[in-house]
Amino acid sequence: MDAPALRTPFETPPAEGEAVEVAEGILWLRLPLPMKLDHVNVFALDEGDGWTLIDTGFDSRRGRAIWQRLREGPLAGRPIRRVLATHHHPDHLGLAGWFQSQGAELLTTRTAWLLARMLTLDVEETPKPENVAYWRAAGMAPERIAKRLAERPFNFADVVAPLPLGYTRIAEGDRLSLGGRAWRVRIGHGHAPEHATLWCEDEPLILGGDQLLPSISPNLGVYATEPDADPVGEWIASCAAFQPHANDAQLVLPGHKLPFTGLPFRLGQLIENHHGALARLEEHLCVPRTAADCFAPLFKREIGEAEYGLALVEAVAHLNHLLRQGRARRSRRADGAWLWQSAANG
Repeated sequence: MDAPALRTPFETPPAEGEAVEVAEGILWLRLPLPMKLDHVNVFALDEGDGWTLIDTGFDSRRGRAIWQRLREGPLAGRPIRRVLATHHHPDHLGLAGWFQSQGAELLTTRTAWLLARMLTLDVEETPKPENVAYWRAAGMAPERIAKRLAERPFNFADVVAPLPLGYTRIAEGDRLSLGGRAWRVRIGHGHAPEHATLWCEDEPLILGGDQLLPSISPNLGVYATEPDADPVGEWIASCAAFQPHANDAQLVLPGHKLPFTGLPFRLGQLIENHHGALARLEEHLCVPRTAADCFAPLFKREIGEAEYGLALVEAVAHLNHLLRQGRARRSRRADGAWLWQSAANG
């Protein structure tokens, strides 16, 4: 982290199957991910007769094997009593159902549970027509669409264990007792609907999930399920809502990268990063462009094949926000793609 207002007391993350104690009774664990962002942070809170987990990692044979090593090692053979999923994404909730099947209680927000439950039951062997229409509207090249049509889509259920019927709901303002501490639930939006963060009332600690990350900004994507959504606006509003509660002493335990302090600075940075990207995008729209034409001003680097899908949904998200603000207009091209142009040039 090169920003002077950000600090980390932990330069080295825990090795696979090992743990680092980040506060009394709170262990930091890491699970691998098969992508460029190659890990997810998980935290285990000591309940005396067992553990509460904050997030879980993907469901995979490797992931289950690592958890077996963790249980026999740092977790000292004590049972997982509860799993709290900060949001519905597979790297955070993938093994929640597996732990439930062994007797753990699942705590999460209503939207996170409903989305996860729905997505585990929605298995596609071929892309749905709505997805194809979305790709065309975003300006995806025909040859890229043809390639996707010839492949089995990635399914949520590929890396998420079946979720039993039933969970314990958490919501904005709830006060939870976890690991011998009192925590206040504060909800964010944008990266995932109804994403839970936990703010400790006993000492300066925050469990931030993907809502509060130190050196990367989480993906803000629009999908075929809600093609006119505005996650960028929701994200900026959530960061602003957290600012009155943030101080420099708080140690943030994030879903990825390293624990850090300096949250007031980071919240301002997360807001300004998107304001800057929106300004560059608006300038880029001096002529009509599709979402697929808008990677350069948003990311300022080449986008590879592995990153293309996330880049596309984030481009649509920023365009939707400009449209909501009256800073951009759009019109349909003959092939179904939206052409976007800044309102000043339209």
